[in-house]
Amino acid sequence: MGDGSNLLVIIALLPFIGALVPGWMIRAGRNACATFTAVPTVLALVMLGILAPDVMRGEVIQARFEWLPQLGLSASFFLDGLGLLFAGMILGVGLLIILYARFYLSGDDPMGQFYTYLLLFQGAMLGIVLSDNILLLLVFWELTSLSSFLLIGYWKHLPEGRQGARMALAVTGSGGLAMIGGMLILGNIVGSYDLTDILASGDLIKSSEWYLPALILILLGAFTKSAQFPFHFWLPHAMAAPTPVSAYLHSATMVKAGVFLMARMWPALAGTEAWFYIVATVGLITMVLGAVIALFKDDLKALLAFSTVSHLGLLTMLLGFGTTAAAVAAVFHIINHLTFKAALFMTAGIVDHEAHTRDIKRLGGLAKLMPITATIGTIAALSMAGIPLFNGFLSKEMMLEEASHTYWFENPWIVPALATLGALFSVAYSLRFIFHTFGGPVRDDYPHKPHDPPFGMYAAPALLVVLVVAIGVLPFLADNLVAVAASAVAGEALHPHLKIWHGVTPALFMSLAAIAGGIVLLLIHRPLDRVWSAAPRPEAKAIFDKLLALLVGATRWITEVTHNRSITRYLAIFTVASVALGYAAWTGGGMSAPSREMLPVPPLVGLGFVLLIVGAASVVLFHRNRFRALVVLSIIGLMVSAGFVYLSAPDLALTQISVETVTIMLLLLALHFIPKETPRETRVGKKIADGVVALVAGTGVGALAYAFMRRDVDTISGFHLDNSYAGGGGNNVVNVILVDFRGYDTYGEIIVLGIAGLIIYALMQALLGGPAGRKLRNTDFTRDLSRDRHPLMMVVATRVMMPIAVMVGIYIFLRGHNYPGGGFVAGLVIAIALLMQYMASGFAWTQSRQRIQYHAMIGFGVVIAGLTGAGSWLAGKPFLTSAFGYFEFPPIEEFELATAALFDLGVFLTVLGAVMLMLFSLSRIARYAGQSVNLEPMDYDPADRVKPLDGGKE
Repeated sequence: MGDGSNLLVIIALLPFIGALVPGWMIRAGRNACATFTAVPTVLALVMLGILAPDVMRGEVIQARFEWLPQLGLSASFFLDGLGLLFAGMILGVGLLIILYARFYLSGDDPMGQFYTYLLLFQGAMLGIVLSDNILLLLVFWELTSLSSFLLIGYWKHLPEGRQGARMALAVTGSGGLAMIGGMLILGNIVGSYDLTDILASGDLIKSSEWYLPALILILLGAFTKSAQFPFHFWLPHAMAAPTPVSAYLHSATMVKAGVFLMARMWPALAGTEAWFYIVATVGLITMVLGAVIALFKDDLKALLAFSTVSHLGLLTMLLGFGTTAAAVAAVFHIINHLTFKAALFMTAGIVDHEAHTRDIKRLGGLAKLMPITATIGTIAALSMAGIPLFNGFLSKEMMLEEASHTYWFENPWIVPALATLGALFSVAYSLRFIFHTFGGPVRDDYPHKPHDPPFGMYAAPALLVVLVVAIGVLPFLADNLVAVAASAVAGEALHPHLKIWHGVTPALFMSLAAIAGGIVLLLIHRPLDRVWSAAPRPEAKAIFDKLLALLVGATRWITEVTHNRSITRYLAIFTVASVALGYAAWTGGGMSAPSREMLPVPPLVGLGFVLLIVGAASVVLFHRNRFRALVVLSIIGLMVSAGFVYLSAPDLALTQISVETVTIMLLLLALHFIPKETPRETRVGKKIADGVVALVAGTGVGALAYAFMRRDVDTISGFHLDNSYAGGGGNNVVNVILVDFRGYDTYGEIIVLGIAGLIIYALMQALLGGPAGRKLRNTDFTRDLSRDRHPLMMVVATRVMMPIAVMVGIYIFLRGHNYPGGGFVAGLVIAIALLMQYMASGFAWTQSRQRIQYHAMIGFGVVIAGLTGAGSWLAGKPFLTSAFGYFEFPPIEEFELATAALFDLGVFLTVLGAVMLMLFSLSRIARYAGQSVNLEPMDYDPADRVKPLDGGKE
């Protein structure tokens, strides 16, 4: 990769790296925290400026790292004109927000936390606009939902803040799920998940039968993120966030993400009737609806929120028109909306900060008390209204021009009329923002005496309104940026020339009508407001809350029905669903005729099979007696082990018999503290139903096994057999699979086993401190205990067996790479030897000789296994790739050393630690129940001599 590619990757990573800083720097003070927060943003902005000249010349800068190539996921980034525009907006406005927030947030607000969330969100937005892989884009898309949730709910003490955050996450997150489906369809159509490939395959996509489903799903994601009808309601409720969040998320970044997605996918998806009627119609409705509602909002931020909804609808409508001129107008309005809307949000925040209210009806006359703030807010609002000599006027004229010759179902009047109506209401609410906030006489009942803020607070909006005026008076300043961004949207070179005067056109008359109508609406606002307040109308939030309540009620009902704490029901649901899926697959066709003949069944094997069935049936019949059922289960386990031996699977046989021994011993210990019999079932019908389910499931599994054994199927076993020695350095294919080919699976399994042991320990600790502990203390478990609980014969036998078992375990461990054995079985063998010591001499006596904590043993095992796997990275190999070699040290003959042995050591330690920790947990129950704690190895030691009375001889 070239320098430009490296810079592009650094730009994408800088905000995430920078997010680690504010939490530390807040300790040095608020100024230091804000300064160090700004550093990564400034650096990214500088790097973007270095790349900008190449992009302005029409070049596309790309960077690519393979991440998960099997899934088509790569860490790919590219920077074109559209990406340059949005990245500049995200970083530029982000820098201004950092400055503004430094003065806006109070001393009680956790500033370090705020800046951390802000940089996380900034990084997620940069990832969206720079991604060249749609799967990577989806990752960043969901990350914006999560980080915006944190920002919107930053003021956790406010219920409306928490509700707004949940609503935003629910709506945008749901849309994101839909978008995932659409993007996957799109990648499947094209055969690639790279965005550049998709954008170059527009004709292929539009001719596919999957085009419409993909379009609808992707647009759901875009509409929810950009608050388009009927998903517009979440954005105003997100205004409960601090004003810096509103200014950043709802003017330059988050709500523009949906617009960006539509612009980015424009070459691939636009140009069809479906695109026009869905996108343009939704945008037009949103534009008008948002503008109408904004006029009657008394909260400054609510007014600006619905105005944002309206302008986002305007952008969506322009992109929906599907013409290059409309694309140019959309790009230009994205820039203009950024400048005036961010300035307006910050102005509203200043008013709230100084007057302690955002209620327009409690304001007015602020121009005399806050002249600087009033000037900034007035200029920005006039631009939002589309008044000449401000940048909003230029893009509004371009929008009206496109609307004037757009037909909707062959009707030439609907789109122009509604666009003019939306512009008219935009003028009205903008003028209301100016005159009802800053105009009129000074009042004497402000909640707090307002005045202009310090320079640091109004510097950011002041800079933005300078751009508003500069672009409005000298529009050619934006020519090149608009041209390169619009060209990226349209997929072809465009050369727009922005100017103030477009001549006498229909758009001019539509604009004049909008301005005049807006003034009239402002003059009659008071009676209109009374009518609006009295008129019945659906409330989107109420509808959302109702739907959410219904959804929660439905899920609660399903949960109560399916999760009633009955293991029987859980198993029944799982088994029935599995059988249904299996039946659907079985009857779906594709099953070939049997290709293998049945092998003869030796009488002894047949007898074992019959006995196995009898044993399984006996468990069902005698299950109420837990001890008897446990004995039968152990017999079944031993018979299964014998079956593995017969089928030439000694590794499986060793594992089965070791696991069987350990589990039976632990269950026998646990059996002492639970009722000896299970409760009787209440209904015969339930028994019959369970029996039917079990028989059907068992028959299905048996039929599946029979079908596979009677047919030739392609398996991966041939690869393992061929590469076990050459690739893994071992002749024992099973062990090489466990520690090399599928080592990552094994690593995950030992982690799960270790977690299980720790959870049992933690649960037991909690259990003994609650009602169960009190019940244990009040229960007499001693009535059935033997008088000789630690007999001599058992103590001697286990002492003799201990070194032998340890040697056997070590032997099994060392031979495992080439012969049956390995760390798992070795861990179980030594665990059995230790279990026998506990059973023979008691917990206290054995535990007092323990030198390594079982918790630490689990930890060491997982760490050793993980470090062994990571060590292969040093050689440039995948995780857990084995290295091996042969060595000779006289007089020892040549022998093999393999890194797999270290991984197996980790498995050994984890298994041993987990089993012993489970035993430790059970022994705690015994001690808690009042059982005596022995300090000697046996209850009666014959070595002790009874001393004769009165000094007599023995």
